[in-house]
Amino acid sequence: MTQPTSRSSPQSGFTLIETMIAIAIMSIGILTLIAAFATAVTATQNSQMNLIARQKALEAMESIYTARDTAQIGFSQVANTTSGGIFTTGPTQLLCAGPDGLVNTTDDVNCPANGPCAAGPECVVLPGPDGILGTADDVPMSLGNFTRQIQINSTLEADGVTPNPTLKQIIVTISYTSSGSTVPRTYSVNALISAFR
Repeated sequence: MTQPTSRSSPQSGFTLIETMIAIAIMSIGILTLIAAFATAVTATQNSQMNLIARQKALEAMESIYTARDTAQIGFSQVANTTSGGIFTTGPTQLLCAGPDGLVNTTDDVNCPANGPCAAGPECVVLPGPDGILGTADDVPMSLGNFTRQIQINSTLEADGVTPNPTLKQIIVTISYTSSGSTVPRTYSVNALISAFR
């Protein structure tokens, strides 16, 4: 009689420990991907608010240059109210320009109800679910969570001591809070303006 001999197969399976380590490594990788995806979604949602902040800062800056260029205001009026000018000091809500046509001045008013926008702070109209602006499903968005500050500083001559009477620095800062966040985000634009056109 012959006894059967057992042959060991050159192939072997994974042990339970190896399988658990592989699952742990894969779980860490999947969680990292989910966190990256969540960050990307948040950045995409904030990009619209960042674009609005940028646009409002540039609009305010451009209106100051236009008012100076058209002699609507004199160069001495390009200052904050604490320095004898017409621009408010500190952050203010985004209201519509008053009779002088400039934002962040003492004559700013609540915006009138305009189409889908209610009276109050400025508002923008965004495309609705169809993604096309100017159709019936457009969505109004109030800018009540935005503030704008126009800060006007004097500049110094080359000696670093004497104020330059023909050159000023303008800093326009837009701050806002996005939904789900209590930390305000800011966007600033700064430029120099001279008394000469």
